Amino acid sequence: MYRSCNDVLLPDSFTVDIERVGQATFILRTEQVFPVPRTKAFSFFEDPRNLFAITPDWLDFRMRRSEGSIEVADGAEFAYHIRWFGIKMIWKSRIMNYRPPEAFTDIQIQGPYVRWEHMHRFESVPAGTFMTDEVQYTVPFSRVGELCHNLVIKRQLLDIFCYRAAKINAWADNLRSGQNRSGSSD
Repeated sequence: MYRSCNDVLLPDSFTVDIERVGQATFILRTEQVFPVPRTKAFSFFEDPRNLFAITPDWLDFRMRRSEGSIEVADGAEFAYHIRWFGIKMIWKSRIMNYRPPEAFTDIQIQGPYVRWEHMHRFESVPAGTFMTDEVQYTVPFSRVGELCHNLVIKRQLLDIFCYRAAKINAWADNLRSGQNRSGSSD
């Protein structure tokens, strides 16, 4: 398991791993515990506007349309701009298997991967929330894509998810500190 990515100090509870499961197909798995109630954690992660706070700046990840309310439900679709390898592109996702406050999956319907299915799971534990992510993805161009994955894409994904873990930990700590100052809790 990885303990730091690009000098980002990772939470003790965080683990990440990537496993090859087929031709140009991989599964990325993460686990993390943070001191936030499950309902609050789910609420944060289901809102696509919060992605920007936990995504590295170099991806230039932006929502294409953010005006008005954003309703998250089975079948909801969202569109973003990302910059991948310096190329600006559109990433569209669809929410599936939406089960608040337990789980949901976002599926890439347009973007750089042949397949990208990201399942988010949330479990209540005495320390707060145990969150697991499982991303099954397939890179384009088969064997050439696998070579690119081994040389660059795997490291990028690890960096993204390590950065995310550190930001989630900071968000949870800030939330807890604010509650301690105000004397309130969830």
